[in-house]
Amino acid sequence: MTSSSAGLGQVREQVGRALADFLGRQQAVLAGIDEDLAPGLDAIRDLLAGGKRLRPAFCYWGWRAAGGSAPAGCPGHAESPDRADGGHILTAAAALELLHVSALVHDDVMDGSETRRGRPAVHRRFAAHHAAGGWRGSADSFGTGAAILLGDLLLGWTGELFRASGLPADALRRGQPVLDAMRTEMIAGQYLDLLGQATGTGTVASALRVVKYKSAKYTVEGPLLLGAALAPRPAGADAGAGAAGTAAGTDSRLAAACTAYGIPLGVAFQLRDDVLGVFGDPAETGKPVTDDLREGKRTVLVALAQDRADSAQASVLRRHLGDPRLDEAAAARVRGVLTETGALAECEQMIRGSVREALAALANAPFTSEAKTALAELAATAVDRAD
Repeated sequence: MTSSSAGLGQVREQVGRALADFLGRQQAVLAGIDEDLAPGLDAIRDLLAGGKRLRPAFCYWGWRAAGGSAPAGCPGHAESPDRADGGHILTAAAALELLHVSALVHDDVMDGSETRRGRPAVHRRFAAHHAAGGWRGSADSFGTGAAILLGDLLLGWTGELFRASGLPADALRRGQPVLDAMRTEMIAGQYLDLLGQATGTGTVASALRVVKYKSAKYTVEGPLLLGAALAPRPAGADAGAGAAGTAAGTDSRLAAACTAYGIPLGVAFQLRDDVLGVFGDPAETGKPVTDDLREGKRTVLVALAQDRADSAQASVLRRHLGDPRLDEAAAARVRGVLTETGALAECEQMIRGSVREALAALANAPFTSEAKTALAELAATAVDRAD
């Protein structure tokens, strides 16, 4: 299925423009502090140049699902006049790319990843910068420190771009609790992921909890809720909203539909990511397929294999998962266990089941018909991918 109705190309273009404008303003700020800050901004630009822009797209279609108008240059735009605030929704949505990239930078530090999107990870990039300069101290420590700071900067810039989007103050007040929750849940999920790698005792249930909070909620549900919260409200709508509606900045039925569609689709998205992390093509994913195994990630795929493994298979998993010296031959043995135990097949079945659940929820959602069509296409785009 194509993304024509979802207008992903248009979303990418508008979001890319908003990010370029924002980084241009930040370049002037950083240059006024010290020219040595330029390499950090270069690294951020390189990271933001890639990506599918799915989170901003879900935010945009959350806006449209709640009745927000289509700005010029965006999918669904008509020649009739739009509300003045419509043109700013994708600037607000672009802030989610900053949030996502902040998570990637920190995640790569925690996992010790060498590459991201086909380039050296930020901490490796700055370690190389240190080594090339012949500076004092540890190049690796310098790279780690620089990456932590850049990730923090991106996290701070998330709120700055959101507030500077040009949307009305009342819309920003409705959206702020949603953005706050996304940041809290994402960091909580990151810690649970780190904990699972450290203890090595993850279960399928604990792995699914990490999937939900580290990825699913801030990839699909949160952006949808944010877009819906930012959409113009009919007079008196906020006063009549229940507790769930107040928390989401929109009415409770709409918020419940965003969750019913968003959580299972977000889970499917991350399960696909986990499969690609072990069985994908590095030329497509931008990361070696041994990284997740070398880092000992306790994914749902791994947890399923551990539950089903016989003694010989369990020995392979114990010996090789989390081995920093893991080579391709050992990785192939682990992939063999993931396949032979049926873990890979079950994970694929979970992906299909989660997508079906999301689409069933979408059919009954109180969204505009155009948004339903676009969100069905985005579901396929999110899951049927090679990177």
